[in-house]
Amino acid sequence: MKRKLFNRIFLVISLSIFTIAASSQVLNEGTFKFGRVLSLIDAFYVDSANLDILTEKAIVEVLKNLDPHSTYISAKDVKDMNEPLTGNFEGIGVQFNLLRDSILIVEPISGGPSEKVGIKAGDRILKINDEKVAGVNITTSGVRSRLMGPKGTKVNITVYRKGESNVLDFTIIRDKIPIYSLDADYMLDKETGYIKLNKFAATTEKEFSDAIGILKKSNMKNLILDLRGNGGGYMLAATQLAEKFFSDQKLIVYLEGRKTPRQDYKSSGNGDLSSARLVVLTDEGSASASEIFSGAIQDWDRGVILGRRTFGKGLVQNGYYLTDGSMIRLTIARYFTPTGRSIQRSYTEGYEKYMENFYKRFTDGELMTADSIHFPDSVKYKTLINKRIVYGAGGIMPDVFVSADTSNNSPYFNKLIAKGVLNTFTLEFFDRNRSKLTSQYKSFPDFKSNFNFSPDDIKVLITKGESEGIKFNEEQYNKSKEEILSILKGYVASNMWQTNELYQIVNQGDKVIDKALQVISDTKTYNSILGIQ
Repeated sequence: MKRKLFNRIFLVISLSIFTIAASSQVLNEGTFKFGRVLSLIDAFYVDSANLDILTEKAIVEVLKNLDPHSTYISAKDVKDMNEPLTGNFEGIGVQFNLLRDSILIVEPISGGPSEKVGIKAGDRILKINDEKVAGVNITTSGVRSRLMGPKGTKVNITVYRKGESNVLDFTIIRDKIPIYSLDADYMLDKETGYIKLNKFAATTEKEFSDAIGILKKSNMKNLILDLRGNGGGYMLAATQLAEKFFSDQKLIVYLEGRKTPRQDYKSSGNGDLSSARLVVLTDEGSASASEIFSGAIQDWDRGVILGRRTFGKGLVQNGYYLTDGSMIRLTIARYFTPTGRSIQRSYTEGYEKYMENFYKRFTDGELMTADSIHFPDSVKYKTLINKRIVYGAGGIMPDVFVSADTSNNSPYFNKLIAKGVLNTFTLEFFDRNRSKLTSQYKSFPDFKSNFNFSPDDIKVLITKGESEGIKFNEEQYNKSKEEILSILKGYVASNMWQTNELYQIVNQGDKVIDKALQVISDTKTYNSILGIQ
């Protein structure tokens, strides 16, 4: 048994460290050396040792010493990792939240299996397959593990619904449930559309095209694309999106590595948005595929990049499965923008220093002024059409810098956010007032213009904060009041409608969007930034 265990572990180590193409890779002396160490531990170590755990730790440390983005993913985490990017998972199709130790249905997903059997927003799940799940301190992951499962399988749930004298039993047949990468799409003014993407997934191109189709019906001529906080995803989704903005064939990105020959990705030349003015919003959370898209737009002088410097991830990973279903995501190449820029930040000083240098952005003033950002001449490039100066090796530097807005920030506000008080308050508020709100506000424009929280509602918020150990501070509350009320109103809107309505509320007064709208609406300013004569 021990010998079989060692053989399996040895194979895992060999594959994870040294395999790129298993059929052509020759194991070197180091591979056998490491296997020998595990063999000796197994045979002679003074205490019993869990070789599975030792193996996983060794893999993690080896990959960490290669670069910051080569990673190990355990077998149980592989499926969860893939779901957000493949664009669907298999389950019953509900949005839920945990409220006072009960599972509250925020909304059944439109067209999903739960909606089809009659599950409604506001229902509380009491049992899942006869197992009590209310009042037992269940976790979000615990709910997901019970409700998700293979397509075609059944799950029985018991719910409590206000107004019903008895609990209700439902049998739901699980199905594929879509995960959306587009958070919002709406018109900012008579000619300018706004789209926010949270990731680049397999469904992004279709979601984006559908949204553009709707916006064009509202006379959209120009677009503000919000990639702030978008950590990336599929490279091909980024190239598919980028090519919509070019009327001819253009290089979007290319990959190259020691064992990966150069691969070029070009636009098809059929971009239906090739005449639209474009402003792309970025910040320090925009990474990977977001940087591929932004880099192509910037290098070809196709649009204005506005906001703050992006994360700086320019490494390409490929996934390799190991014998137990786990996986390593191994860096196989670097990607380069059309000018030849590598966006990847330096990681020569190791993983810890790499992350430390990123977090310094929050303490060294970079979020407030562009003057604190310095690029050496060695990473200076010129754009391909108008020969503007751009930089590599540290993320995409925007054409127009807009500092972080801290005017509404306060310790009191931060504590309310950290403790989840705003979200919990909103769930309870909507749960109490669901019928009143849905009957009073038949349309979102009516809600947006006329809904406000009462002084009594704010007293409930303050009391809820104090119950979580957050002492009320009137001065700090007044400083953050506008932001707090905007977020709360947005949360209520998302309960009544979708995230699209949430963003239409919380984006009001967003100075990055305001600046983008100013730039895109003024032809002279827009052209001047891009160096168009």
